[in-house]
Amino acid sequence: MIPIKDINPSRSFPAVNVTIIVICSLVWLYEWSLSKQVIVTSFGQMTGFDLFIRKFGLVPEEILNRPYTLLTHMFLHGGWFHIIGNMWFLWVFGDNVEDKLGKFRYIIFYLTTGFIAALSQVIMSIPFGGGNVPMVGASGAVSGVLGAYLKLFPHARVLAFVPVFFLMTLVELPAVVFIGMWFLIQIFNGILSLPLAGLGGVAWWAHIGGFVAGYFLVDKFVKRGNYYYY
Repeated sequence: MIPIKDINPSRSFPAVNVTIIVICSLVWLYEWSLSKQVIVTSFGQMTGFDLFIRKFGLVPEEILNRPYTLLTHMFLHGGWFHIIGNMWFLWVFGDNVEDKLGKFRYIIFYLTTGFIAALSQVIMSIPFGGGNVPMVGASGAVSGVLGAYLKLFPHARVLAFVPVFFLMTLVELPAVVFIGMWFLIQIFNGILSLPLAGLGGVAWWAHIGGFVAGYFLVDKFVKRGNYYYY
């Protein structure tokens, strides 16, 4: 499912949301520029890109030695589809959440759900052999934004491409339906992915943990005088 836009105008310019998108995009371009460098390290021969991921990505087994990666991993991405997908979802849904929370509360909320998302993936991956696999991406924090959006705007309309009989069809859906379907997909894939945690791939449990955190924590961050739209 690919969201095109939400039919839910924001009352203010989403300066924090745009800043996050710009920072993630600039970091990605820097990562990409390292992809042709070849470096010999203690891990063996690696590209500059892989070394950067290893240094600033979150490796579950090394989290106590490198706690800063709880933050840095949220601004790294592993490929073009990864960065574009995350930033597009953030662009579509983040502005309204920022509008309801306010600038400062929104960035604290975003980082908090990102931390919880990362810890969720760490907890679920280590027992299944994923303790040495670096984790990167804004997906967990973006999932937190989706959880908040569902709580705040369940009946807002979302225009999206949805597979119908194997064809991508443009459909306008309530947020509760679109995001609810998205969350069910995360749970399904998260369960299926557990035996393969050591191989890397999508951090489904970060999505799940971030979403749940966003849904249940957003009440604590809403600006006084703001109300839900039903």
